[in-house]
Amino acid sequence: MLARGLFSGCLQSGENDRMSTLEFNATDCLLIIDVQNDFCAGGSLAVPDADTIVAAINRLSDQCSTVVLTQDWHPAGHSSFASVHKGKSPFDNITLPYGEQTLWPDHCVQGSHGSRFHPELVTEPAQMIIRKGFRHAIDSYSAFYENDHTTSTGLTGYLKDRGIRRVVCVGLALDYCVRFSAIDARREGFDAIVIDSACRGINVNGSNDDARHQMQQVGVQLL
Repeated sequence: MLARGLFSGCLQSGENDRMSTLEFNATDCLLIIDVQNDFCAGGSLAVPDADTIVAAINRLSDQCSTVVLTQDWHPAGHSSFASVHKGKSPFDNITLPYGEQTLWPDHCVQGSHGSRFHPELVTEPAQMIIRKGFRHAIDSYSAFYENDHTTSTGLTGYLKDRGIRRVVCVGLALDYCVRFSAIDARREGFDAIVIDSACRGINVNGSNDDARHQMQQVGVQLL
């Protein structure tokens, strides 16, 4: 694995010319977010075109010396599942003790096929896996915090102990877990980049563009 590598060498020609001026360095972390079967083709919460980013992510992970994966890891009957709320459907919004919560189809149940990483995702370069959403009563989009925005996953301390200064986010879904992870990276004092071409979003009512706007508002760089 290389300590430094041009982004342009990681992505296919034409995917994003602006990346040719960027390099990974020893204080970068590549954060690969929720590239799991249930978010890919045939999954219970499939993100459009999710499978198309896997090869690009693999090329990126081969170039970065610090790689972290996140993995949705819900118990059966999780509070974010529409199936446990009578009369509710996926994508409805409800209020839970920690605030507004979007309801989802059952997905990424612990130990299920859907919770596993995409079979073509190369996971060997990762030094850490953050499992999130494992508490029954609270969902977790961000790699740094659960949805109460106070319960930490421990990722901040790990990255600071490793001397990381910049977090480069890729994965699924752009408008939810990527967005919240990138915003929280800035909140925790890291520089943050989102490689748009290595993300895909659910895009409900224009939520992809809304996510991009929110990330840029807090200083996340979009490529």
